[in-house]
Formats: sequence, C-alpha cells, structure tokens
Amino acid sequence: MLSLSLFILTIFIIASALMMISSILSKKTINDREKNSPFECGFDPKGSARMPFSLRFFLIAVIFLIFDVEITLLLPLVPIICMSNIKTWILTSIFFLLILILGLHHEWSQGALDWAE
Repeated sequence: MLSLSLFILTIFIIASALMMISSILSKKTINDREKNSPFECGFDPKGSARMPFSLRFFLIAVIFLIFDVEITLLLPLVPIICMSNIKTWILTSIFFLLILILGLHHEWSQGALDWAE
C-alpha cells in the first residue's frame, strides 16, 4: 500500500513538473503589432477582422451535425435485422426514432429551426 501511494505521488510530481516546464517554455513574450494584426496583402487592414458571427447559423449547423450523427447511427439497423431478435430490434429502433422525433419537435417548438424571425 505504501509503495502504491509513493508511486502515485512520484507520478503526480513528475507530471506537475513537466506541465510547469512546458508552460514556461511555451510562453511567447514578443508582442509585435504586425504579428498581432490580420494579414491583408501587406497593407493595413481597412476594417476590423473580427466580423460578427450569426448565432442562428451556428445553432442550425450544430443541429445539422447532431442529426447527421444520428442518421449514421440509424444506418446499421438495417443489416442487423437478420442477425438479432426481431422484437428487440423493433423496440430499439422505435425507441431511437422516438427520441429523434421528440428532439426534433422540441427544437421546432422552441424556434431553433426558424431562420428568420
């Protein structure tokens, strides 16, 4: 028990020392105006490089990714039908599709899918 706690303490000390050393060595101390400004073919920028981002577009993109992954999870259900119990397969499929439909209904009722207000 003592050797295990000594081993864990040693590993913790080594990991902490490595994190502190890497943090100190990775600091960039040179702040140059040219390096911090956006690049526009060598000219001074005409406007701000920080353009406002549409939060609605981001929300639609995240919802698309979520449903895309869920469709990917649905695709193996078709080939598995012959290898599994039909009752278990039907219950699993209905449960998964019910969760998808309820999620879609919730997003639709909250207005997350409305592009323009």
